[in-house]
Amino acid sequence: MAEATDDRLRLLIERIERLEEEKKGIADDIRDVYAEAKAVGYDVKIMRQIVRLRKMTPDDRREMETILDTYKAALGIA
Repeated sequence: MAEATDDRLRLLIERIERLEEEKKGIADDIRDVYAEAKAVGYDVKIMRQIVRLRKMTPDDRREMETILDTYKAALGIA
């Protein structure tokens, strides 16, 4: 029984390692796309914010904008 458990653990660890390697590859690809965007004149910081906003639901986005506006008003930022 212990040998089967050990084999399963080893297989799970190996799967995680492969997925981590794939994740690193995807992160490298994303970095390359941002570098390409920067090279043609796009503002990468703004693009990252847009990507983050597009992931949000409309309700979450409205809530965040309301809170941001409240904080800006409290600090006197127009």
